[in-house]
This record gives sequence, structure tokens and C-alpha cells, in this order.
Amino acid sequence: MLIRYNGQIFRVVEYQHIAPGNWRAMVRMKLKNFETGKVIEDRVRAGSDIEVITTETREATYLYKDANNYYFMDNTDYEQIMLPADIVGDEMIWVKENDNVTLLVQDTGKILDVEVPTFVTLKVVQADNVVRGDTANNVSKNVTLETGAMVQAPAFIKEGDTLKIDTRTGQYLERA
Repeated sequence: MLIRYNGQIFRVVEYQHIAPGNWRAMVRMKLKNFETGKVIEDRVRAGSDIEVITTETREATYLYKDANNYYFMDNTDYEQIMLPADIVGDEMIWVKENDNVTLLVQDTGKILDVEVPTFVTLKVVQADNVVRGDTANNVSKNVTLETGAMVQAPAFIKEGDTLKIDTRTGQYLERA
């Protein structure tokens, strides 16, 4: 849920309704600011007027990136959309050209966020060498993926392998 609180747009991360004994009920909220990414905690009286922001999601295809902007194509009306890198965020390191993403659009038409798929399958373009005989423990090494992202992967992964990655944590899951 998105709300406008103190003049800024926040995503409600978690909330808890509290009704202590003889006191008035209140709601404790953990909010993430859309512009700065900062997480704050606050509480308001239960029943306070809070403006809920109406949003919709749209599927789009990532086309390409230039020096400062990312370009997408809306999958419903095929309109090309240009977004600055600061709106798109760091999640685009997991997306390659022609992959689908989800755009979070405010009712005014303003695009608030780009959500990448939770799991992606990417090809390894470079893998570090592991020292032979260093296999007593689970040994991991750095690998570079086709989008330029770097992840830790097991020692048996080599160049050309395709890996499944969790984009929320940036961790290797399995070979695909």
C-alpha cells in the first residue's frame, strides 16, 4: 500500500494496531520513502485521515539504456517510455534487453517504480579460478553475469553456465 504522509509518498512496510488499556488506540507504522529510500517508523492515532495513493501495475519490456536513461516499451499500447536512472534504481543490473518488468504507475500517470522479476536466469560470462585442493568447505567464487552483475557461486560453476538468481538478495540459487 502506498500513502501520502507529511507531503511525501511512502510504501507501508509493516503496521500494527495497538489498543493499550485506558489510552486511545494507535497504529504503529514502518514506512519507506519512495524518493530517498529511507525507512522511518511513526505512529498515528487510529482513525486518522491518511491519503491512500491509487496505483496500477503495467507490464513493460526493457529496451535499452543510454548514459542517463532507461527505455521501456509498454506492452499494452506499445508506447516507448524513458525513465531516468534514479527512478529505476539498482535492480536493473538483473535485467537484460527484451526482458519484461512491471511498472508501478500512480493514478496521475507518473511512474513511481520499476519492479524486476523475483527470479532471473542469466549466463556466466566470466568466472574466477578456484585453488585446487581448497574443497574442504563449501568454496564459492565470484562470477560475472551477462548483465555485468557479480554474484558468489559454487566452485563448479564455469563460463557459459546459466544460473538462476534471486533478485531480492542477489544470491545464486541453482544452475538452470
